[in-house]
Amino acid sequence: MVLIDTKELWKTFEMGTVQVHALQGITLGIEKGEYVAIMGPSGSGKSTLMNLIGCLDTPTSGQYYLNDKQVSTLTDDELAYIRNKEIGFVFQTFNLLPRATALHNVELPLVYSGKNKVQREQMAKKALDQVDLADRMTHRPNELSGGQRQRVAIARALVNEPSLILADEPTGNLDSKTSLEIMDLLDRLHQTGNTIIVVTHDHEVAQFADRVYHIRDGMIEREEIIDKTGTTTSETRQ
Repeated sequence: MVLIDTKELWKTFEMGTVQVHALQGITLGIEKGEYVAIMGPSGSGKSTLMNLIGCLDTPTSGQYYLNDKQVSTLTDDELAYIRNKEIGFVFQTFNLLPRATALHNVELPLVYSGKNKVQREQMAKKALDQVDLADRMTHRPNELSGGQRQRVAIARALVNEPSLILADEPTGNLDSKTSLEIMDLLDRLHQTGNTIIVVTHDHEVAQFADRVYHIRDGMIEREEIIDKTGTTTSETRQ
C-alpha cells in the first residue's frame, strides 16, 4: 500500500527579484512499512522536501498524497491535524521541554489530540517502554544523556501511533556509539511495522534504510536500493 505519493513537487522561494527553485519536480512513492533515507549535501533541497512531506510547508505546485489524502491542498488547520495525528517527528536538537519530565514530554502530542489524563499517561508509558526508557520517565532532559533525550523524542514521535516517523538528522548531536544505538532503535521500530523516513547527509545513517533517494539541486539524482547482504543497486533519474 502506498503511504506517500508525490507528483511533480516544486517549491520556489522569492528572494527579492530572484526566484530560487528549491525543489524541481520531485516525484516519488513510499510504501507503508518502508524504511527510506533522503540524502543530499547542504542546499540540495532535502530539508525542503522533508518540510513538505511533514506538512510543515506546502508546495508551490504539484501534488502530495498521504494515505490517499491530497495534503497539498489542505488549510493550515487541516495540516496541523495531519501533523499531529499522522506524523511523528524526530529532530536533531530533540526539542524537549526542559522543565517537563520525560513522561510529560511524551504526553504532549496527546494533549492536542484530545486524550484524557489517564489515556495520555498510559500511552506515554507504553511509548517510553518501546524505547527502553520506562525507568527514566520521571527524569527531566538535563538529567538524561543525549542518547536518552533522543529516545524520549522518539517515544514522543511514536505516542500517537502515527502513519509515519520522520527523522531529521536524528544522530547529528550524538557521538558515534550513541548514534549507532539510536539507529538500531529506529531499525527495531521499523521491524515492528513502522514507516520511517530519515533525512541525513551521513552515509552510515542512510545504510540502515531499504531505499535511499539522493537529492541534488532540487531534483532526485538517483535512487538506491540497499540489500541487507551488503550489495546495492542504483537507478539514475533523468
